[in-house]
Amino acid sequence: MKTSADPVRDYLSAVGREASALPADRRQELLADLAEHIEVTRAERPDAALGQILTELGDPRTIAATALAEAGNGAPGRGGAETGAPVRRGKVHPLVPLLMLTVPFFFATVFPDVTFLSFCSAVFRLIGAVLLCTSVHWATAHKVVGVLITAVLPTVAITVWTETTVAPAGAGPALAANLVTLAVLIGTTGRLWKIRRA
Repeated sequence: MKTSADPVRDYLSAVGREASALPADRRQELLADLAEHIEVTRAERPDAALGQILTELGDPRTIAATALAEAGNGAPGRGGAETGAPVRRGKVHPLVPLLMLTVPFFFATVFPDVTFLSFCSAVFRLIGAVLLCTSVHWATAHKVVGVLITAVLPTVAITVWTETTVAPAGAGPALAANLVTLAVLIGTTGRLWKIRRA
C-alpha cells in the first residue's frame, strides 16, 4: 500500500474509506473529531510518538465499524461484520463511570460517620471502575491509569490512613487529605472526559 509522508492523513483516509457507507456529513464529523483528538493529544503529549497516538486511537476498521453500527448502517464485510463478530458499542454514556468514581467519594468525605454511605460509596466506585474498564470510549492505557488513580490509589491511601498510625491525628489533616484526594479524582476524571473517544 502506498503511503504519504503524513501518517495522520493516511490514518484519516483509512477511516474515511472504511466508513464510506456513512452519510457524508456524519463521515466528515467523525473525521473532524478524530483530527481534533489527534491534535489535542499531540499538544498535551509533545514527547509521545505520533504512531503511538494513532495506535491508542484504534484500528480504522474498528472505528468505522463502531460508527456504522451506531448509525445503524453496519455493512457486511466491514470491521468484522463478515465474520459475524458483534461490533462493540458504547451503551453507557462516558460520563456515567466518571461520576461514579468521583461523586460517591465526595459524599463519603462529607458524611464520614455514616457507615452505610461509606459502603455504598465503595460499591458505586467499584461499579464505576468496571464501567470504565469495559467502556469503548478510552484506550486500554487510559483505562488502566484511570482505574489506578481513581479507584486503587485512593482505596490504598484510605486503608493506610485508617488502619495504621502513619497518619497524623486530628480532623484537620484528615480533611486536607480528603480534599487532596478529591482534587486528584476530579482532575483525573476531567482528563479522561477530555480525551474520550467520540
